[in-house]
Amino acid sequence: MLKKNLAFAAAIAGAAALLSLPAMTTAVNKPATKLADDGRAKCYECHDEVKALKEGSKHAKLSCKTCHDKMDEHMKDPEKNKPVTIIDQALCGKCHKSQYDSFFKMSYEAPARKEKGMPTGRSPMQDKLLEPYGFTFEHNEPRGHAFMVIDQFAVDRFQGGRFQFKDGWKGIDKSGKVWDVLEDKGKDYKLKESAMAGNPTCIQCKTSDHILKWKFLGDKDPKAKWDRTSNIVDVAKDTNNAVGCIHCHDPHGTQPRVVRDGLIQAIEKDPKNNIFAKNGKTDLNVISFRDGFRKIGVMQKTDSRMMCAQCHVEYNCGGGSQWSDGAKVTYSDQRTNHFPLKNVLQLLKHYKELDFFDFKHAVTGARLIKFQHPEAETYAGSVHDKAGVQCHQCHMPKGKGKDGKAFSNHGVIRPKNHIKESCLGCHPKSTVEQKLYQIEAAQNYTKGKMRKAEYWLGQLIDTYVAAKRLGVVESVLTQAREKHEEAHVLWEYWTAENSDGFHNPELARESLAGSIAASKAGVKILNEAMSVAKREEAKK
Repeated sequence: MLKKNLAFAAAIAGAAALLSLPAMTTAVNKPATKLADDGRAKCYECHDEVKALKEGSKHAKLSCKTCHDKMDEHMKDPEKNKPVTIIDQALCGKCHKSQYDSFFKMSYEAPARKEKGMPTGRSPMQDKLLEPYGFTFEHNEPRGHAFMVIDQFAVDRFQGGRFQFKDGWKGIDKSGKVWDVLEDKGKDYKLKESAMAGNPTCIQCKTSDHILKWKFLGDKDPKAKWDRTSNIVDVAKDTNNAVGCIHCHDPHGTQPRVVRDGLIQAIEKDPKNNIFAKNGKTDLNVISFRDGFRKIGVMQKTDSRMMCAQCHVEYNCGGGSQWSDGAKVTYSDQRTNHFPLKNVLQLLKHYKELDFFDFKHAVTGARLIKFQHPEAETYAGSVHDKAGVQCHQCHMPKGKGKDGKAFSNHGVIRPKNHIKESCLGCHPKSTVEQKLYQIEAAQNYTKGKMRKAEYWLGQLIDTYVAAKRLGVVESVLTQAREKHEEAHVLWEYWTAENSDGFHNPELARESLAGSIAASKAGVKILNEAMSVAKREEAKK
């Protein structure tokens, strides 16, 4: 066994070398020790990779039966009887109570069902600028992680509003098992002014329930219960938990890790220069399981920039069309599970090279991108990132539990509401009032630029309507549409990014100023063409 595990450790090191990644320190480099008679030795006969992660770690002495059920049946006939893996956060909560309780603690700081398109929202002109995309039916400000799945299923754009709160508005602050909170109104139930959107890829970042049922990147496989093309309602009904502990913590060895397939793929493609790399290296060892069925990325040290980027990142999870010929891109295509890991200034070029866009604007026909939540790539290269600050230091500050022990708050707080815990550790000479004032100044400035960018996009759309009505030639309308495409990307990114520019104020200004300039250029092109058209008409 020792030879096998040493070979496995060497394989990890070899793979790391190929990727220019540091090799993971594993317990198999230590002298072999006698294992307790708790079934681990028997499991290791087939699962070398598990031993390499587990032995020598804080979880080393945990029996495999702690997290796996039906083990006796599995041992009798491993091929026929698969063990049941317990993914529920409550299992981890038995030993990590403070973290578990903080994850599910209700935060009344994050309003529920607050539309981004309302006057006080992040994007007051959203409906006009995203028409006819499904997000115009309901697109809300985010709540805590405990509500990730619940809020996704209950939104009006998801399957016609089919999934509703069991207790109506009284149930809005209930978290926990999805189907204890929501109910299925049935396939014939559909709310007016709702959309039938939703896809399996999107669910994979909001839950860990399918980690053993989903092949890497969501490709079809006989061993996979679900894939990118699966029926969305069936996948939803098989989902019962918000994102679990195992998304960021390896259950075998407790190492920090990532499991999101699109993120792992993107880092593997560019291990030296991706947004998480330091000095040409990325601290991520990619380990393949079950003959490539799944991959995980294990770190030597916690890097919450990567851990949070499993969800807080721009990624494509929906179908769309190709720039080159307008052909449809369906869920059978891997482009429907894609992480660019590029910031706002690079994304239009990236998606053109990928040959993908989300939808055409209802008025201008411009080919537009709908962004998700690009916090990770926005933060990359910012002042705080260059200073070595990671996401958890601001959003998951340490506190003391009832047992007096320090723990990281897993409720993921909003720093501006917790300045003392989030900011003053690094800025001890500042007061709470000073830091809050500075944060709000950066956000107010960015929001002002966002409103101006929206205004000029609206002007571009309205001017396009007037120009088309006047009979301006198609070649000019095409130029205007191209300006619309550019201006849209540089603006809409910031309605999806959740810091109102604070993660990177300089990038926000550059991008939004670029959006305004592109819209103004499009308006100028159209106005000049209309002036010519009016003069020609007057001559007749």
